[in-house]
Amino acid sequence: MEVSVKKYVCVFCLLVVVGVIAGVQSVEGAGECGRVPVDRMALKLAPCASATQDPRAKVPASCCAEVQKMGRNPRCLCAVMLSNTAKSAGVKPAIAITIPKRCNIANRPVGYKCGGYTLP
Repeated sequence: MEVSVKKYVCVFCLLVVVGVIAGVQSVEGAGECGRVPVDRMALKLAPCASATQDPRAKVPASCCAEVQKMGRNPRCLCAVMLSNTAKSAGVKPAIAITIPKRCNIANRPVGYKCGGYTLP
């Protein structure tokens, strides 16, 4: 009897492990920025800090490069601009959404709805 209980416990543990692995894999690719959490992606826009608070501030080339990469996925760019990390850093969304235009990014997502804002 003890052998069959151990057998069931082992099978149960195996099923739990498989379920956890399956759950992790389904969550990983589900975010706006793919497998990378939005708040981690927001950290990549650190060079944009002053440009997200002042519409007249010069946008650094390093900021433009990151925004251009991120702008390939407008959902990700929008989520990053509205993220908790961005809010904590003092990002003003109405100003942040102007960065792709201020960087003269030709293929920016013009007209994309981002929260209550529209990308220019």
